[in-house]
Amino acid sequence: MAERFERHKQPWTSEEIAKLHTLAGKGMALKALSKALTRSEESIKVRAKADGLKIAKLR
Repeated sequence: MAERFERHKQPWTSEEIAKLHTLAGKGMALKALSKALTRSEESIKVRAKADGLKIAKLR
């Protein structure tokens, strides 16, 4: 079953965006990003695409 996050539909903060850029730049995988940012994988995929970031497939 998919994990539910308390922060459902909450806007991204500038700190979260900066952390996403940093971690994605280091090659962190989607599942690890999800745990680190306490966001759903789908939310991270949408934000990364909007910001033009590449997310590692597996690690």
